[in-house]
Amino acid sequence: MILTDKEILEQIENGFIVIEPFKRECLGTNSYDVHLGKHLATYKSRALDAKNHNEIEHFEIPKEGFELQPGTLYLGVTVEYTETHKHVPFLEGKSSTGRLGINIHATAGKGDVGFCNTWTLEISVIQPVRIYAGMPIGQLIYFNVDGVVETLYHTKGNAKYNNKTTRPVESMMWRNKF
Repeated sequence: MILTDKEILEQIENGFIVIEPFKRECLGTNSYDVHLGKHLATYKSRALDAKNHNEIEHFEIPKEGFELQPGTLYLGVTVEYTETHKHVPFLEGKSSTGRLGINIHATAGKGDVGFCNTWTLEISVIQPVRIYAGMPIGQLIYFNVDGVVETLYHTKGNAKYNNKTTRPVESMMWRNKF
């Protein structure tokens, strides 16, 4: 079941959900709006290899905004740092974002119980569109978990995205054994 606004507030008060910075006006009926951070990144190479470390180049979105182009994967990051100790967080795009042709994740919309970090966004666009740091970019939806979690994400020794960051993080697929 999806948590309502009142339940999200209660879970924040109890410390099971952390959102920093938290702004009450960003709380929807059953979601919390997150915003685009000032850092973007693109891969240095156009051809990526899942078995190798694909390096990225970071840059800041200028005050006048930045025009995203089709055919390029941009990695963005949320302004908000979140922690989820008892629920499964899902990051979805806002309808206003989607209506501009902006996709904010390719496949990684679900977080794990115990995820404690900003969210790296996998941004692509249908047509050129100008974006701005601080703009609403998505919304977090929280689901209850059925059962006891054995190992929270932030306590896993092999978790690839545990390092706290304010910048987008590239794929760590290359750390997997296959």
